[in-house]
Amino acid sequence: MAYETIIWEETGGVGRLTLNRPETLNAWTTAFGRELKQVVEGEAARESVRAVIVTGAGRGFSSGADLKAGFEPAEDGKPDIKTELHEVYHPVIAGIRRLPKPVVAAVNGPAVGIGCSLALACDLVMAGESAFLGLAFVNIGLMPDGGSTAFVPPAVGKARAFQMALLGERVSAQQALEWGLVNWVRPDDALMDEANALVEGLAAGPTRSYASSKRALNQFIYGDLDAQLDLEAELQHALGRSDDFLEGAAAFVQKRQPEFSGS
Repeated sequence: MAYETIIWEETGGVGRLTLNRPETLNAWTTAFGRELKQVVEGEAARESVRAVIVTGAGRGFSSGADLKAGFEPAEDGKPDIKTELHEVYHPVIAGIRRLPKPVVAAVNGPAVGIGCSLALACDLVMAGESAFLGLAFVNIGLMPDGGSTAFVPPAVGKARAFQMALLGERVSAQQALEWGLVNWVRPDDALMDEANALVEGLAAGPTRSYASSKRALNQFIYGDLDAQLDLEAELQHALGRSDDFLEGAAAFVQKRQPEFSGS
């Protein structure tokens, strides 16, 4: 079927998922998230698809949540972040982890916020040399979500996990490679050719072997991912109702420095 915010293509056992809001660096909206969820739970789960690649159209992988679009309001008028995470964002992340086939991220530019979480949810990550990752949630008064509090610590360790979460700094592709967040860094103009070659090789490989390895590694590394996603949703929901988030989001849209009050 045709989608408005993503592109899905299937050839030779490879499913290619392209985030397609390039004018926003592929920022997430509710509609965008729902289409991602539909593909992850539908087309990507077909037995005919033996490996999946995820990338972004245009200059970026994904810049995170679209703050200009905002979140759907709850009955009291404040952002209903918990519902959006439970019903839209987190099912995409958990769905990728549970797909019984390899999923490759080709990070072709910024992967920030939930965009970073999406990249790290994939099994293998190949980044272009100009790409960067970041848990920029803190810059608008929020905390990491999308499973990144589960994905980042095993990769980078305690010190770097806190650094990423509390400082919200950009992590360059090369630094991400050194820290263990990505598997490979390639020249920008070679990224998609090499990522496609990788996923095509995986699609021709022993799918059941990959699925069993993925299931066992998920169990050992991430434990109860659902519980971690639920915790993120509860904490993020409370933060979404804070004065600091309202100030952080307004400052982002207005392109100025936020003035946080701690409330």
